[in-house]
Amino acid sequence: MRIQYNAPVTLSFTFICAAFMVLKNVGIDLTGFFSVAPFSSMGLTNPLSYFRLFSHVIGHGGWDHYLGNFTYILLLGPILEEKYGSKQLLTMMLLTAFITGLINAIFLNSGLFGASGIVFMLILLSSVVNVQKGSIPLTFILVVVVFLGKEIFDAFGNDNISQMAHLMGGICGAIFGFGSDKLKG
Repeated sequence: MRIQYNAPVTLSFTFICAAFMVLKNVGIDLTGFFSVAPFSSMGLTNPLSYFRLFSHVIGHGGWDHYLGNFTYILLLGPILEEKYGSKQLLTMMLLTAFITGLINAIFLNSGLFGASGIVFMLILLSSVVNVQKGSIPLTFILVVVVFLGKEIFDAFGNDNISQMAHLMGGICGAIFGFGSDKLKG
C-alpha cells in the first residue's frame, strides 16, 4: 500500500500552516506577513497589505489554535474537495480569506489571523452538500443555529476570538453551497 495525497488543496494548506507554526516555534516569527491589520494601519500603497488580505489564514497564534482549526479542515476538506474539485474549493477558500480579511480591516480595530473563517465556510458548505433544488436541508438550519448562533452569542464577550471571521466564513459557505452550480466552470 502507498500513501495517497488525496486532497491536494486541503493537505497543502495544512502543511503550509504547519510550516508557519514550526518556524514560529524555532524563533522565526512571520506573523507580520500572515495577519491583517485594521484599515487605519494598512499601508494602501504597500502591495504586502493586499497580500495579507489573503494570507492571514496561514498564521495561527499557537499550536492549540492551529489544531483547533485543522481538526475541522482535515475532516471536512477532503470530502468537500472530492465533491467540488480542488480548483473550486481553492477558489472558495481564497474568496473566504479575502472577504473575512477585508471586512475585518474595514470594520474592526483589531488584527486578524487564523483559518477559522475557512473552518466555518467548510462547516456550512458541508451542511448543504446534498441540497435538493427548491429545498433547505434541516441539517443546514441546525448548523446555522448551533454554530453561528454560538458565535453571535460569543460576540458579546471579550475573548480575542474573531466571531466576525466565523460568521463571514459561515455566510460564505452558505452562499457557495446554495450557489455552487454557478461556481462550476
